[in-house]
Amino acid sequence: MTYSVVVTQRAKDDLRHYYAVAAKHAPETATRWLDRFEDALQTLSANPTRCPLAPENDLVVQPIYQLFFGKRAGRYRALFTIDGNQVLVLHIRRGAMDKAAEADLFG
Repeated sequence: MTYSVVVTQRAKDDLRHYYAVAAKHAPETATRWLDRFEDALQTLSANPTRCPLAPENDLVVQPIYQLFFGKRAGRYRALFTIDGNQVLVLHIRRGAMDKAAEADLFG
């Protein structure tokens, strides 16, 4: 089954924020990072359940998964859920950040 990947406005805003921070120091690197991250999100169109459940999964009834992107200090988590044939990317967080609140996911 192929899923359509829908990035919510919240997740788009998260990506723009992290891009802007990185672009202040290294614009070309930030652009490549954003392109690779967006490509990684599109891989969710095939078998999104390959990703592990997120710690935030215990906040809500529907399963919340996480896609990891990056390495070590530059690691990010894309939090998403599956609704029928859609993957809904809800929120992007730095890997070192605490668990997201329900309002971060659906607010």
